Amino acid sequence: MSEAIRVTRLANGLTVVSEAMPRVETVSFGAYVSAGTRHESEAENGVSHFLEHMAFKGTATRDAAAIAREMENVGGHLNAYTAREQTAYYCKVLKEDLPLAADIIGDILTHSTFIPEELERERGVILQEIGQANDTPDDIVFDHFQATAYPGQPMGRPTLGTEDVIRRMKREALTGYMQHHYGPERMVVAAAGALDHDTLLGLVERHFRDLPTVAPPPPEPARYAGGEFREERDLDQVHIVLGFPSCGYKDPLHYPSMLLSTLLGGGMSSRLFQEIREKRGLVYSIYSFAHPFDDSGLFAVYAGTGEEEAEELVPVTLEELRKVQTSVTQDELDRAKAQLRASLLMSLESTGSRTEQLARQIQVHGRIIPIEETKAKIAAVTIEQVQEAAQQAFRGTPTLALLGPAGKVPGVAEIAASLR
Repeated sequence: MSEAIRVTRLANGLTVVSEAMPRVETVSFGAYVSAGTRHESEAENGVSHFLEHMAFKGTATRDAAAIAREMENVGGHLNAYTAREQTAYYCKVLKEDLPLAADIIGDILTHSTFIPEELERERGVILQEIGQANDTPDDIVFDHFQATAYPGQPMGRPTLGTEDVIRRMKREALTGYMQHHYGPERMVVAAAGALDHDTLLGLVERHFRDLPTVAPPPPEPARYAGGEFREERDLDQVHIVLGFPSCGYKDPLHYPSMLLSTLLGGGMSSRLFQEIREKRGLVYSIYSFAHPFDDSGLFAVYAGTGEEEAEELVPVTLEELRKVQTSVTQDELDRAKAQLRASLLMSLESTGSRTEQLARQIQVHGRIIPIEETKAKIAAVTIEQVQEAAQQAFRGTPTLALLGPAGKVPGVAEIAASLR
């Protein structure tokens, strides 16, 4: 591990990790909670995201306007996001304003008041957000895809929640969820930039000392099922997500799967882009992605195309999925390795990206993975491993999600048969 990176576990169980980047003038600082959509019950679906919104709406010493004003008075940026396995609260400030960053984020995570008036106002904002997502087919199709891949379980539920649950959610659900999940054992505080680790520790010890003691049960294991979701809408395009079971972060095929995604549909030189967009002109947008989770993963292809074009697009896509199982070339694997390696190294130049990577590595692997180790793992991937990753994924049960004029898209049973 680089000498610039330091990890400290405080007496209360909170992990603090930092990377000193002395040539920059800024610091990114964040608190990353190992709690997200997959940790919610059905009755509280969306509570993680609701909490993320409410954290900025007032504490015992600051109202919502003061939180925004104090951060913007120093030119800083404050934000948050909710994912399936994590909720993050983070900011970027000039190096001299790190104490303010730690103060504000610590304050919103330990002393938020959840004022009823603010809660009702934010409930309306979230309902508008859900409505906007429902009206955006190339957005909401991924929720339908996730729900079909993991039906009837937390991993398949929408991050935003549903309108019915959000309308009924009480203040006690938010405070209870925070008290149950937002403890030091479930949180990593990370920072990168122009900082001193020992100074950072003092700030974290002061501003995060009131975190509750928690011991939540592990999340429900992900159980991939697959299947088909099809919704006819009056749209110019049919939005297609075709996916398969894949591997998690710790699986030996993790890096082969990432490289498979890159060479199959990860750039303008990828097989899908070249064959389907450049040679045939069937789409504007087509790409593949490998999405690992702690205990499972998904591999999928997205495309948006016209109703008539879909009739040709799907068989051509399936043919590429068949071919990549047995015919990866060294040239395209080397190109994919270069793309993945460059993406990784370029991200390290951003204090924000580095902060997020530090936190995620601690949460997933329990340690910081040296960049040289990651580069070596990428370099070591063989053609046979990439083909194995393709075989493992594409011979599994497919998941198909369709929105729009989808009458000419074959069903999931036909797709599965054509890949075997």
